[in-house]
Amino acid sequence: MADCSPKSTLLPPGIDISDDLSPMTEEDQLFMANKPYRSALGGLMWAQVATRPDLSYAVNTLARFQTNPGPGHWKALMHAYAYVRGTLDHAITYHKGGGESLKPISYVDANYGGDSGTRRSTSGYVFKMAGGVVSWSSKLQATVALSTTEAEYVAITRAAQQAVWMHAFLGEIGLDQPLPTTLYCDNASAIALALSTKGHQRAKHIDIRHHYIHERVSDGQIMLQHIPSVDNVADVFTKALTKALHVNNMKGLFGL
Repeated sequence: MADCSPKSTLLPPGIDISDDLSPMTEEDQLFMANKPYRSALGGLMWAQVATRPDLSYAVNTLARFQTNPGPGHWKALMHAYAYVRGTLDHAITYHKGGGESLKPISYVDANYGGDSGTRRSTSGYVFKMAGGVVSWSSKLQATVALSTTEAEYVAITRAAQQAVWMHAFLGEIGLDQPLPTTLYCDNASAIALALSTKGHQRAKHIDIRHHYIHERVSDGQIMLQHIPSVDNVADVFTKALTKALHVNNMKGLFGL
């Protein structure tokens, strides 16, 4: 891929990566016979785990089809590699002073029903400290959410668990940070549900473990703040974005 034409987005905007892209014909099977899908995906995964949080959604999604990848999956993977080829200068940068704090802040998002095969949603979060990214995640939710509010609520809960752990870890190494930890979310309904579950008849079916966030907000460990979707840098962890949105997210992640 060293001589490939660089791409400006991680994946083609609007792409639906599903079982529909798996081999359907003998021609498809022959095409994939000599394609090192797993090892190529592993290379992308290594970069994602180490220093490239922007690759998380592609890795998370393409990894679901390792057992039977098709030409469509392979082309999407090569698109991601072409994106890496054009963004080799992306790097996480941390800043001392200048108003940047070690106190973690987080951005959270969810793509409601984004997986066309199961209709499950994807949760994404990213934490920043000293101006740079330190923790990130893109993960398919374990259950089907019945609304955008529920999908975002589940995503916020996962981020809250990570926030509590990070605060405890920083305390253990002598870098205690003041509470509460701020989580930025672009769904006002999910924030309202986290603040108070009383009177929310549509929340009765939500698994009890997801109401963890309500306790953390009540005891002052977590503070939820609304943020416009266009400024939510966790958006890149939940879906394939257009070029304009992707570039805007990269500014938030890498300070480009």
